[in-house]
Amino acid sequence: MKKIAVLNDLSGLGKCSLTAAIPVISVMGVQACPLPTAVLSAQTGFPSYYYDDYTEHMEEIMDQWKKMNFHPDGIYTGFLAGDVQAEMALKFIERFADEDTRILADPILGDNGAAYPIYTESLCKKMRQLAEKASVVTPNLTEALLLLYGKEEMHNRWEYLSGLETKKFMIEIQKIGQKIAKGFHTEAVITGIDLYIDDPGKAVEMANLIVNDRCQSWVTSKKEGGSYSGTGDLFASVLSAGMVKGMDTVKTVKKAVKFLSGAIHDTVLEGTDRNEGVCFEKYLGELL
Repeated sequence: MKKIAVLNDLSGLGKCSLTAAIPVISVMGVQACPLPTAVLSAQTGFPSYYYDDYTEHMEEIMDQWKKMNFHPDGIYTGFLAGDVQAEMALKFIERFADEDTRILADPILGDNGAAYPIYTESLCKKMRQLAEKASVVTPNLTEALLLLYGKEEMHNRWEYLSGLETKKFMIEIQKIGQKIAKGFHTEAVITGIDLYIDDPGKAVEMANLIVNDRCQSWVTSKKEGGSYSGTGDLFASVLSAGMVKGMDTVKTVKKAVKFLSGAIHDTVLEGTDRNEGVCFEKYLGELL
């Protein structure tokens, strides 16, 4: 059975990070091998949570895995709390990846035109290094701009993009995707792009752009609800499993979008708080 080493945090509540990655990767017929970056009582969107940084333990786990001659088929990096953890992820790749190892980097740095509190220029630099080593990188639009331009210029570019009508907006996003793919020598999937079409005040479609040396493709779905905890983790987990199985990226993105669309629809119907995550469990069978 193929194996993916998943470097991410473990949050007890919120259906994100490892609690999202493990069931998705497992149901797709791949073994998820978690390496926790932190242990939390709940994801950080909740008003109160316990946080235990696991950085000092990561190398101890790596040492034990090296003794066991561990050879992952894939490596998937998610939430990294700072440049020290990002450096640890780079060290993991150096120690465990070979020319056949497929690497997915999800550069968690910000969203909706704002950098997260963890953002530093040093962390962004490390994320760029991870992107250069990745087979696939999955930034949202904010993160794509941060990777390319840094925090200050990201704000300027975001403001400019926000003023464009849909067709011009999509053309500009394609240019950004091309810069990511060519600049970091990777396959780029820009995720969770709001498309407003006719009503500039309400997003009616959610889009994902795939850019590689063979194609440039959009995959869209109906926009429902708001922003929910863990949807990016679920999406990247589907891609990481599909990647090590040799699946076409566009087809895998379509599979991920269909899976998430059902989960989000049910979540909206239930009126679930965004911090609780989406009702994805009954849709796992669609990933088989």
